Amino acid sequence: MKINFKNVLCLILSLIFTTQLLGVTAKAEVETKDNKGIVVDAKSALLMEPSSGKIIYEKNAHERFSPASVTKIMTMLLAMEDIDSGKIKLQDKITVSENSKKMGGSSMILDTGEVRTVEEILKGIAIASGNDAAVAMAEYLGGSESGFVNMMNQKAKSLNMKDTNFKNCTGLPAEGHYSSAYDISIMSRELLKHSKILKYSSTYMETISEGRKAPIGLVNHNKLVRFFKGCDGLKTGFTNEAKYCISATAKQNNVRMLAIVMGSPTYKIRNNDASMLMNYGFSKFETKKVVLKDQELEKIGLNKNGDKYLIAKAQKDFLITIERGKKNNITKKFVIKQNLKEYKKDQVIGFCEIYNDNKLCGKINVYSDRNIKKSRVWDNFKDNFLELFDKAV
Repeated sequence: MKINFKNVLCLILSLIFTTQLLGVTAKAEVETKDNKGIVVDAKSALLMEPSSGKIIYEKNAHERFSPASVTKIMTMLLAMEDIDSGKIKLQDKITVSENSKKMGGSSMILDTGEVRTVEEILKGIAIASGNDAAVAMAEYLGGSESGFVNMMNQKAKSLNMKDTNFKNCTGLPAEGHYSSAYDISIMSRELLKHSKILKYSSTYMETISEGRKAPIGLVNHNKLVRFFKGCDGLKTGFTNEAKYCISATAKQNNVRMLAIVMGSPTYKIRNNDASMLMNYGFSKFETKKVVLKDQELEKIGLNKNGDKYLIAKAQKDFLITIERGKKNNITKKFVIKQNLKEYKKDQVIGFCEIYNDNKLCGKINVYSDRNIKKSRVWDNFKDNFLELFDKAV
């Protein structure tokens, strides 16, 4: 039988091509399954639902990279802690040092000896990513930049940020200055607890003119605050070493998402990755009211018979962000003040802790629905006596 080598060759090539195609298809299916269909071009990324801390997506989340100006999230966190605790005030004055002025990179364009408020310096950090503003804040809070950097590292340690070491408060290139997407999500989530920061990080343009011949014009480096629905922070970063980085957060329909992207080749890819991640999160989660304001939550017995009691009512609504379609186990635990001789109507008498799958989601104050006195010693004695009598019968 005569063999047609041309047909055999075509058959072999066809088999090779089919095998390769099947191999590529199989690989694509595995990647889609493992990564939930998400393809991130950056070196590292993470998506978190910050109210619960649930990580929805991650890529090389614990790998250490230079964070560039995303470093300033920790700078802002320490500042906001001092503001919210009352240690410093927004209108306190900061005098700009020569050391602050000479910082390179992005700048608020401060002058040596210039006096600006804490709030103005905070705007310079959050909006314009000013390295001069960051150092001015660091020197004000820590006495010196090095003293403040020690505070940054101590805070990182207390937050269990194991993949982070700070060498400065700006994110300018420095040997041994690094963080990870996971650690950035930790400090970003912590900063979000100080909601006032969003007033500044969501501002696209701001002008500071008081006491200056030439006004300071601040423009937000985070373009997502303008072009992505609900985006109100937090911080971008870029150096030649770090490439393009961002910690982005947005809120839609009472659901907040937090996306970290590190090492993107361009700012457009960085923004696209962050937008894609947050959109994915919004498609997977929803927020529901599990407690309504003034809702009757629990009957609190004040004696053993249970005939003396009050109703604990919710002081405000309580919302919880949950995965769509997932069965959730919502439970409540009440902590009521025991040192009161009587409870008055509308008086806050304790709080209610709300859990989802045994994980604490938060708590709300509860108040009494009536005026009622606690049982006296004789009442307690009578209750105990009747209880014994009932058991005997």
